[in-house]
Amino acid sequence: MKTIKSERVKLKAKRTFIKKGTCSRTFFYILDREFGHPRDEEEKAIDPLAGGILQQGYQCGMLWGASMAVGAESFRRNNDPGQATSMAIKATQDLMESFVNRTSSIECEDITNCDFTDKKSFRKYMLRGKFLNCFKLTGKWAPEALEAAKKGLVLDQDSLPKKSLSCASEVVRKMGGDEEEMLMVAGFAGGLGLSGSGCGALAAAVWKNALIHNKKNTGKSANYDPNTDFTLNAFYEETDYEMQCDKICGRRFETVEEHTEFLKNGGCKKLMEVLADTMNQE
Repeated sequence: MKTIKSERVKLKAKRTFIKKGTCSRTFFYILDREFGHPRDEEEKAIDPLAGGILQQGYQCGMLWGASMAVGAESFRRNNDPGQATSMAIKATQDLMESFVNRTSSIECEDITNCDFTDKKSFRKYMLRGKFLNCFKLTGKWAPEALEAAKKGLVLDQDSLPKKSLSCASEVVRKMGGDEEEMLMVAGFAGGLGLSGSGCGALAAAVWKNALIHNKKNTGKSANYDPNTDFTLNAFYEETDYEMQCDKICGRRFETVEEHTEFLKNGGCKKLMEVLADTMNQE
C-alpha cells in the first residue's frame, strides 16, 4: 500500500510540475493538498523563488515551496505563534536533510549546473535536456518530502521554545502580512532552516510582493526579470551584493534560540526595513 501511494505521489508531482511550471509552486501545491488546505494565490506567488531566489542559483525552489507548506501547517497546529515558528523552522530542517540525502546539495546551481541569469547557460540547459533532471527529481523527492514534512510536524508542542522569531516572518509582518502569512515563511529563517545560504528575509519579501501584485492584477502572475526587480536591487544595494545569510550576519545560527536572540538584539534590522519598504514598488 505504501509503495502504491509513493508511486501516486511521484506521478502527481510530475503532473503538477508540468501544469504549474515551477518547482517552487509544485511543492507548495502538493504539500498543501496533502494537508488538506489549498492556497492558490499564495502558491502562485512563490513562482519567483524558482531557480534559487529570482534565478540567482541559491536554494532549490522545491525547498522554498515545501517550507511554505509546512509553515502554513504549523500555523494550524500550534496556538502559540512562537512555538509555531520554531516548528516551521525545525520541519524545514527535516525537509532539507531529506533533500540533501537525495541530491547532496540544497543549491539550485549545484543541481542544475546552470546559471539562469546567463542566456547562453540557460539555452544549454534547455537544448541539452537538462531540465528533465529537475522533472525527474520532482518525482523522486516528492514522497520523501511528504514523509519529512510529516516528521517535522509531529514534534511535541511543549518541547518547542516559546517566543521564537524568524527574520522572514518579521519582514512579512512589516509588509502588512497577517499571522498566517508570517508563519508560512517562518522556515526561511537564517537562510532557510538556519542553513546560512541565500537570505530568507529576501525570499519572504519577494514572495509577499508577488502576492500583493497578483491580487492587484486579478490573479495574474507578474513577469519577473531579476535584472530589473526592485526588491533584489534594493537588497543588493544594502548588502553590497552579498546574498549569503551567514556572510551578511557574520555568523551561522546553530539553534532557533540563537537566531531569536540575534533579532531581539537588533540584528539585520536595517536590512529588514529596506526589504519591507519595497512593498508596492514595481
